[in-house]
Amino acid sequence: MREYSPALTPRAVRRVLVVLPSVIVLFAVGLTTVIAASVQERRIRDDTVERVYDVASGLAELDDVRLAAASVSRAGTADDLADAGDLSPAMAVLQPLADLVERTTGVFYVVITDDEGVRITHPEVTQRGVLVETANASVLAGTPFVGIETGPSGSTVRAKVPISSDGTIVGMVAVGVLESRMLADRDEALGALLPWALGALVAGTLSSSLLAAAIERRFRQADALAAEQEQSTRTMAALREQAHEFGTRLHVLHGLVSHGDTRDALAYIADAAPTLTARPASDTRLGPSVVGASLEALRAEVAALGAHLEVQVDRDLPVDETVLVVLANLCRNAAEAGASRVRCTLSQIGDRLHGAVDDDGPGLDANDVERAFSVGHSSKPDVTGTGRGLGLGLVRRAVAERGGEVTVSRSAWGGASFSFEMAVPR
Repeated sequence: MREYSPALTPRAVRRVLVVLPSVIVLFAVGLTTVIAASVQERRIRDDTVERVYDVASGLAELDDVRLAAASVSRAGTADDLADAGDLSPAMAVLQPLADLVERTTGVFYVVITDDEGVRITHPEVTQRGVLVETANASVLAGTPFVGIETGPSGSTVRAKVPISSDGTIVGMVAVGVLESRMLADRDEALGALLPWALGALVAGTLSSSLLAAAIERRFRQADALAAEQEQSTRTMAALREQAHEFGTRLHVLHGLVSHGDTRDALAYIADAAPTLTARPASDTRLGPSVVGASLEALRAEVAALGAHLEVQVDRDLPVDETVLVVLANLCRNAAEAGASRVRCTLSQIGDRLHGAVDDDGPGLDANDVERAFSVGHSSKPDVTGTGRGLGLGLVRRAVAERGGEVTVSRSAWGGASFSFEMAVPR
């Protein structure tokens, strides 16, 4: 069976949002620094290549270089290479020039050879009159070369340009810069770049910290507002429940007063009204007159909603206010749902009360049963402004507190049937 990882919790999302600005700054500054370093290194390498080629090609085009190289082009052959003595006349002319170019251009070496590749000039005296190790036949054939080669001095970026005199290749000019020198230039450039990168990192971190603090502050304000709204919602729900229950009590009082049961009405008010003085505990069962008045008031209320209420309740049953609240809310809910006929039954089996409220209304879809019992859910508009969707929630809670449960099914009339069973009041 495939397992799915749980989605991020709101707390995890908040942490991500708070940390995200700093992560973005670190990534952006780091990436920018890497790119800048790469661009800087590439620029140094390109500048070095361009410099060595310009120096080599410039020297190869000088008349003094051409004449000097041409003057010793016949000093040796491929089978009998010239030596330092054979090349001394050209050395006397070209070595000072090579030394001057090295000092003024910053290249590591300037080597000029004859047409066989024997060095006429070199920074080291012992290398003059010696065949170069990396002589390119293609250069002596007339094709310039630019690249990296390893010679006696190490790995260098070098350019080699042929020297031509009257259409004949009489030698070549090789100019090189050590790669270590390029790396030193790169490190120097990075050293100049690093303070700016650190400055950008510090500034970005401070800015992101301020932004993260602002986001966190907003989250806390939202949490406080959400908590306040939740508390207000709970308070409103409690007030609506109290208003709902108070309406039921008023109907009971109306029934008692209408039948002239003044004493029972006063006793009912005394039991329902809060008092500062303690009263001795009394039997929670209601008297027959209170039960009768309550059922008559309920019948009148249901009739006002356009439905006829049939009551099958023995007045001698042990009924308390909780039982009346359950019956009243179920009957009222049926009438408000559009039923024209409502039947309320209550009986006792052993120490349990069994009740049912059936109607001929539109009924309740099985998928909507749980939603119907949730506080605040209602299929009717709230024309009173005191809140809908409270009755069934009160019914379920009241029955559950008495150790029972409520079930919903289809009535014989095609509407809804709410059945419940609960403990007999003590």
